[in-house]
Amino acid sequence: MMRKYLLAGLFTLLPLVVTLWILKGIFTALIGVFRGPLTWAAHMIQVPDPPTWGLALFSGLATVLMLVITGALVGNFAGRQLLAWLDEVMLHVPVVKTIYGATRQLMGAIQSGQGGSFKEVVLVEWPHPGAFTLGFIASKDCSWAVAGGESMVAVYVPTSPNPTSGYVILVESAKVQPVDLSADQALTWAVSGGVVVPARTSTGSFRMPEQP
Repeated sequence: MMRKYLLAGLFTLLPLVVTLWILKGIFTALIGVFRGPLTWAAHMIQVPDPPTWGLALFSGLATVLMLVITGALVGNFAGRQLLAWLDEVMLHVPVVKTIYGATRQLMGAIQSGQGGSFKEVVLVEWPHPGAFTLGFIASKDCSWAVAGGESMVAVYVPTSPNPTSGYVILVESAKVQPVDLSADQALTWAVSGGVVVPARTSTGSFRMPEQP
C-alpha cells in the first residue's frame, strides 16, 4: 500500500517539479546576465548589493521590457533600420558572427517555414538499425555536404524533454517516411518523452488527445 501511494505521489508531483526546475534554470540565467550591471550600479550609488530575489524580479521585468521594445521597433521603419544596422554589426564580429548567423537563420526557418523547414514531420531509422524516431525536415538538398547529396535530406532529431537541443543527420530521402503529424504534435510527443501519443481519427489522420 505504501509503495502504491509513493508512486502515485511521484507521478503527480513530477510534472510540477520538472516545470519548477526549468523555470529555476531560466531565472538563474537571467540573474547571471544582470547581476554584474546591478551590482556595479549599487556600488556607484553606495547602497547594499541587491538580494537574489530582487535580481530575479528585475531580470524578469527587464527581459519582458526588452522584448516589448524590440517588438515595437520592428513595427516601424526607423526601428527596422536600427535593427538592420545592429544585425550587420553582429555579422561582422569574428566568432560571434558564426553563432549569431546560424541562430538567426534557424529562427527565420522556423518562423517562416521556408522550403518546408521544420514543418514536415518524418520517421527515420536512428540512432541504429531497427530503432526509429520522429524528426523534422531541415533541408532537402545536401549536395554541399557529400557527393550525390541531391538524393539526401537533412533531418533534425529533437531530444527529450528539451526539443531545442538535438541532432542533425543526413539521410537518403528514400529512407525517410513522411508522417501525418503537425510540427506541434511531434514536439509535444518529444517533450513528453513519448508519453503523449497522437490519437487516430476516423479518417486515419492523427490528432493529439485532449488534455484533462
